[in-house]
Parts: sequence; C-alpha cells; structure tokens
Amino acid sequence: MVVDAGAARALASGGKSCCRSRRRRRGEFQRGDVVACLDPTGREIARGLVNYSSVQTRQILRKPTTEIEAVLGFIEEPELIHRDNLVLT
Repeated sequence: MVVDAGAARALASGGKSCCRSRRRRRGEFQRGDVVACLDPTGREIARGLVNYSSVQTRQILRKPTTEIEAVLGFIEEPELIHRDNLVLT
C-alpha cells in the first residue's frame, strides 16, 4: 500500500493506524495478509496485517469510516491496518 507524505510522517513518528484516505494499493492481497506500507517515493516504512482484501480496499479507499458498512455490507475494522498489527521498518 502506498501512503501519502503526511501519512508516512505520521506512521514514522507515532506508529499510527493506517486508514483509508489518500492511499492507493498495489498488488492483490486477502484479509490477514502482511502488506508493506510505502511512502510516495516507494520506500518501505512499515508492514502490517491488513483488515480488508485488495478488492474491498479498492471499494473503500478515500471513504469515511461511516460509509464502510454501506459500501461493503459489513465492517471488520475502521482501519486498513491497526497500529497493534503494524511494525515500522
């Protein structure tokens, strides 16, 4: 997953959870897979267990948490990667 510069700084400074706004995904993955989080230059900054598949992620990118259930028909977690399942690299 590629995060914007602001999200990269937030992850690097405090290990914040990875949410859905201003992000894009590359490749295919399933819920529970370990994915790399890349900054805008392509440098890996973290890895974590993802809460949604790549297909579901595509559907909820840039949508507020309040819309996840309406879009997917369910909500697993409000974050793509929760900070408890995130390791900075």
